[in-house]
Amino acid sequence: MRRLLGPGLMSLAMFAILIGLGVWQLHRLAWKQALLTEIEAAAVQPPVPLAGSAEPGPFQRVIATGRLRTDLAARYGAEVREGRMGAQVLAVLERKQAPPLLVDLGWAPDGWVPPAGAEATLTGFLRPAEHAGWLSPRDDAPGRHVYTLDPAAIGAALGLGTLAPYTLAPYTLVGLAPEPVSTGAVPQPARAMPRPPNDHLSYALTWFGLATVLAVVFAVWARRTLRQEGKVR
Repeated sequence: MRRLLGPGLMSLAMFAILIGLGVWQLHRLAWKQALLTEIEAAAVQPPVPLAGSAEPGPFQRVIATGRLRTDLAARYGAEVREGRMGAQVLAVLERKQAPPLLVDLGWAPDGWVPPAGAEATLTGFLRPAEHAGWLSPRDDAPGRHVYTLDPAAIGAALGLGTLAPYTLAPYTLVGLAPEPVSTGAVPQPARAMPRPPNDHLSYALTWFGLATVLAVVFAVWARRTLRQEGKVR
């Protein structure tokens, strides 16, 4: 029986970890399903004017008008399209009697310089603020290249508060391409609402399956060990 104690405790700890990971994926599944339902509901609603005092819902389709400050531009993420490395172009939309917005104008190749800003009306959806985690790539604030869509951090990287006396709204307006979509235009805005993948059920089944295999392997090994001890005695 002593031979079973150490491996048994280790197997029990691993079993608890695997079950915990499976339960965590089930919680993620419920969260992702609610998020997808929210996005689907927003996708069928017509865009509404983004009022200055109203608190918008996440992924709500809106229309915003203001002065586009392309001199306050940054790049978000990294993506290769048609063999060219590029990123999402971020700019600031200054609005009258409303907080300025961080807007995602779409993908552009590295080296592309946005034209001078002007009055603009943008239609798109609102994306909630992200927050950098332990595994998030580090932002290049001096180079204005970020990897986390956090308006507060991006505003600081753009020098807002010194170059411009304001703070950004706590969400990002992701511009949607107008119909019909023009090919070859830069930047290339999003063509549809986001549809994040939902693989959490398969992940949960994988963790639960590994826990089951672990339990079966340990049971078989323990049975053989006890039989061998019985024969020796």
